[in-house]
Amino acid sequence: MTEPHPILDLARRIVDKAGADGMMIATAESCTGGMVSGAITDVPGASAVFERGFVTYSNEAKSDLLGVAPDLIRRFGAVSREVAIAMAAGALSNSRADVAVSVTGIAGPTGGSTAKPVGLVWFALAARSEGVRVEQRVFSAGDRAFVRQ
Repeated sequence: MTEPHPILDLARRIVDKAGADGMMIATAESCTGGMVSGAITDVPGASAVFERGFVTYSNEAKSDLLGVAPDLIRRFGAVSREVAIAMAAGALSNSRADVAVSVTGIAGPTGGSTAKPVGLVWFALAARSEGVRVEQRVFSAGDRAFVRQ
């Protein structure tokens, strides 16, 4: 018997919940490079709820595709609460989705600092009807692939 994969299980729950609620989903990803979109679209039936995904690895892509203000990135850095919120809001503004999730972080192995260590990841969830929720995590165990997952 095969063990369940936690990421696929989470994606399945997201697709099921969005389907039950009649909601469309958009993603805005930086450090994950499309892995969130990939996990969601791995689920059969995702086409009924997945509206679009933005992979915005560079600062320019965050500005060009999501409308994140370059000044915001300069002030707070691409890996920040403020940019995660702006990415999720930009995904909503540039799609027909009801809900958008954003991910921005430092996957490593380099690029970290004392204030923003490797493994720091910001997540934002923006819903047209409910505003924005933000969460920060620091993944210390593992390598680049672990942080990205």
